[in-house]
Amino acid sequence: MSGHGFHVHGPHDHALEHAAKGGHGGEDGFAAKIAVTTAILATLGALFGYEGGHTQNAALLYKNDAAIQKTAASDQWNYYQAKGNKQNLAELSAVLTQGADREKYKQDIERYKKEKAEIKVGAEKLEAAAKEADKHSDEEMHIHGRWALAATLLQISIALSAIALLTRKKWLMFGIYGASAVGIGVAIMGAMHL
Repeated sequence: MSGHGFHVHGPHDHALEHAAKGGHGGEDGFAAKIAVTTAILATLGALFGYEGGHTQNAALLYKNDAAIQKTAASDQWNYYQAKGNKQNLAELSAVLTQGADREKYKQDIERYKKEKAEIKVGAEKLEAAAKEADKHSDEEMHIHGRWALAATLLQISIALSAIALLTRKKWLMFGIYGASAVGIGVAIMGAMHL
């Protein structure tokens, strides 16, 4: 307690000062280095985790778009088949009838052929769009894997930092920096879409 120039230290004040100086009465460079390294790794890990989540969401959106396109293509192929059935019935009717009725069925046959051709083009476009969306989804999932691995490697580095701080084993710094370097390398690959 202090008051008018008189200061009395409590037992906890001495313990706090001792801990702040590394517990050994002097500056502890090792603990400071570990603390700064851990803070940097945690920040990078958070960024990598965010990017991993973003790419996973993008992959899911592309996959959803592919499913919608596939459903629409299936609907178009069903419509194409229905027109084909009508065309078959018109062809049968044209064989079984004569005169004006036969001509009407022949006109129907030509109309169904034209409608089927238009429906087929639309269905094929939808199928192509679905394949493209699937391709984008696969690419995003590949990149997601990179970001997830990078974040995991940084989490391992942070765990090694805690172990190094608790055990005071300086050789663990090689593991920390090694796992961090590989994690950052993998993140760069993710950022470059490799």
